[in-house]
Amino acid sequence: MNIIQVIILAIIEGLTEFLPVSSTGHMVITSSLMGISKDEFVKLFEIVIQLGAILAVVVLYFKRFFRSVDFYIKLIIGVIPAVILGLLLKKHIDKLLESPLVVAIAFVLGGIILLFVDEWFNKPTVMEEKQISRLTALKIGFFQCLAMIPGVSRSAASIVGGMSQKLSRTAAAEFSFFLAVPTMFGATIKDLWDFHKHNTLTSDQLHQDIQYLLIGSVIAFIVALLAIKSFITFLEKKGFKLFGIYRIIAGIVIIILYFTTNALHTA
Repeated sequence: MNIIQVIILAIIEGLTEFLPVSSTGHMVITSSLMGISKDEFVKLFEIVIQLGAILAVVVLYFKRFFRSVDFYIKLIIGVIPAVILGLLLKKHIDKLLESPLVVAIAFVLGGIILLFVDEWFNKPTVMEEKQISRLTALKIGFFQCLAMIPGVSRSAASIVGGMSQKLSRTAAAEFSFFLAVPTMFGATIKDLWDFHKHNTLTSDQLHQDIQYLLIGSVIAFIVALLAIKSFITFLEKKGFKLFGIYRIIAGIVIIILYFTTNALHTA
């Protein structure tokens, strides 16, 4: 990786982390197009900058994180499925991160679901986070686990999961944002530790890696600050259909490129 690639990936992460289009999927495709080899640092980078983007939630919803102890209990309950499955399936997940074809298929299937989700779940009864039960938080946590498949979208999976439990679009989106904080914090700490254990770096390489992680995280954070509120406003007015159309078109284009060129075959 070079600094230009770091900046491009960070901007893409900040723009897509909270949209139901899969930030990981977009980074996998972009990395392939730029010819970035999927080494251990690149995989670490893609996780760490997601935490950078998600920290924008803490800033924008700062007061929510000091509302009640019950808020944190629901977040802990909601993240348990991802912790368990993440530990059990980490090697398989890492392998999937190398496949643009998996991303493309997930794009199309997820897009089809988004075309109809507004019609399926159009009678919400839960309008804000404090109305969410602990059992509902756990169910949403299981939906979030679907995003372990690159291209599924953590945001889409948890929002659709919330809407299936009678949450309004806005309530489901906001709880998805909140749930992302402990989820990605845990994933980042785990990946940093694993990278530290299994890699011996020179001082120059370590300095460059830290620099890239910091620059990527800061850029993703700033871009995400701008993207979150815009997404909520758009979601309230338009729903998910346009995101579904985008995912289907993008997935089909990726599949065509995958089978007709070498552009998307991982280096």
